[in-house]
Amino acid sequence: MRILKNILQESEQYYLDIRKKIRQRLAKLSGGSVKKRVISGKIYYYLQVRQGKKVVHKYLGKKKPEVLIKEIEERIMLKQELKKIDEALKLLHKTKDRKRGKGN
Repeated sequence: MRILKNILQESEQYYLDIRKKIRQRLAKLSGGSVKKRVISGKIYYYLQVRQGKKVVHKYLGKKKPEVLIKEIEERIMLKQELKKIDEALKLLHKTKDRKRGKGN
């Protein structure tokens, strides 16, 4: 039983560490989305972000912002990963709670 308890604690610590690293990375990445507009036959790119209740568009230029697009894609992927980690932690907590309940 002690081995199982140690495994659960190690797993929980692993997921907490990963969650912390992901949150730190998310804080450094750009949010919002890149929108392409065609005006008078010319293509312009804008960053669309929410500020409170408003949606704001910031002009980025005529060149496709590849780096920004990759950052936003990474942000989406990391948020999905964060959801999986939170689900795993929730499951670990339920398991730990069941083990405590049976032991008492």
